[in-house]
Amino acid sequence: MSVLLTDTWSIPRVHAADPATPLHQSSSGVSPGAPRPGWWSLLDRPFQRLALREIADDPHLLRDIGLTREQALREAAKPF
Repeated sequence: MSVLLTDTWSIPRVHAADPATPLHQSSSGVSPGAPRPGWWSLLDRPFQRLALREIADDPHLLRDIGLTREQALREAAKPF
């Protein structure tokens, strides 16, 4: 089973066409627009590289993220 981890903090916020129209908001308690500490990305890297290694043999998933198998394996092999 493959698990693809997504950095949801890097996804741009969605805005309604009419500013008066409220959008559905998650009640997780953390604002998606809140900046994360810079060290957070350092903690995510090993998990992202593990996920890349796991999907390297699935051409459909690689095509979805715009990488070749060689690019995914090269990125997955990088040290911390």
